[in-house]
Amino acid sequence: MHRTGPGVRFGFRPARPKGFPGGRDISSESDRSHRADWPSDVHVVRVDDREFIVVGTAHVSQESADLVREVIEKERPDCVCVELDAQRYEALSQRQRFEALDLRQVIRRRQLSTLIVNLILASYQKQLGLQLGVLPGSELLEATRIAQQLGIPVALCDREVGITLRRAWRSMSPWKKFVLLSALLGSAFEKQELSEDDLRELRQSDVLSRLMAELGEAFPALKSVLIDERDAYLTQRMRETAGDRVVAVVGAGHVEGIRNALAREEAVPLEPLEEIPPARPVLKWLGWGIPVVILGSLAAIAWRKGAAAAGDSALFWVLANGLPSMLGALVALGHPLTVLAAFVAAPFTSLTPVIGAGYVTAFVQTYFRPPLVRELQQVSADVLRPGRWWSNRLLRIFLVFLLTTLGSAIGTWVGGAEIVSNLF
Repeated sequence: MHRTGPGVRFGFRPARPKGFPGGRDISSESDRSHRADWPSDVHVVRVDDREFIVVGTAHVSQESADLVREVIEKERPDCVCVELDAQRYEALSQRQRFEALDLRQVIRRRQLSTLIVNLILASYQKQLGLQLGVLPGSELLEATRIAQQLGIPVALCDREVGITLRRAWRSMSPWKKFVLLSALLGSAFEKQELSEDDLRELRQSDVLSRLMAELGEAFPALKSVLIDERDAYLTQRMRETAGDRVVAVVGAGHVEGIRNALAREEAVPLEPLEEIPPARPVLKWLGWGIPVVILGSLAAIAWRKGAAAAGDSALFWVLANGLPSMLGALVALGHPLTVLAAFVAAPFTSLTPVIGAGYVTAFVQTYFRPPLVRELQQVSADVLRPGRWWSNRLLRIFLVFLLTTLGSAIGTWVGGAEIVSNLF
């Protein structure tokens, strides 16, 4: 067990899955399966005239992949549901997907931070998979492959990963976001030393669900989005599939929630679970309040102390924002025009919540230093090696984004404090 961030532990302690309160309880041993030859990872739930065979897997386990293949081949269901959305399925089935990554489009959509977090989580899981001798998600791909070979329809039942991440992000307070990012970065850069007992335990468990369960202890809102909401979403999508017999392949951490949700026999509307919550009102007020306060203060200084004093304050604002952001670009070894863009953009982007200096500089860096194909191919390994963030062009774009954003934020508060103080 090791600690990787303030208040968050990323260890390998078994996590007890918890069901939903209320509804019909199906957790007794006699209800687990009506087929004695299946192991305890296979759960059979009958709802009216339909039968749902839920296979709980570990996402980095060859044993799980073998079990999934055996269940589908023997049961020959009418449909196979997997815990994937279209984006994750493409990511797993096309290992060279980063070669076709349109970074400019990602930046335009302001999704660079989501991409960074997603890449760190994927790399963390991949490193565990390498030690276990199997790629993460192999059992999910195996389910789709066997189903296609047998002519069985496949349903991708999970919620879009981008929606899940954005709902999770919006559910947390600024402080919780800082704690989470610290924990994720600490976990990503810490060398994983696993004993044989650790490896044996991981082969028999859903490591990602356990990771999310431990996160949920420190971030209850995060658990609600990543586990509970997806349990409900997966269950409803399973209900909507055609056929009397359905095999569902999901992480072991989702099994209990899905079984209890199926037992309640209550339809779950999916639209509310696919909505992106609006930003907190306080963040909107803060985003627009800062430029109002700064511009209003400059106007007041000009009225009370003259244009020269206002000009001095405006110059201080430019330098206070431009220099730290430029320094961030320099530390990230950004292109010279990226460094210049950081200095020029930061004073203006700080006066609008629409776009930040980090996105401007990331776009400039992408334009003048686009990642090479080989760097895209090895990014999932390089992301866990701090020194490679400066040599891999994709990771350097991330660095430019992060450090110039940090510099601009520091400059905003320093410059704002100075301008407000000049009123008195």
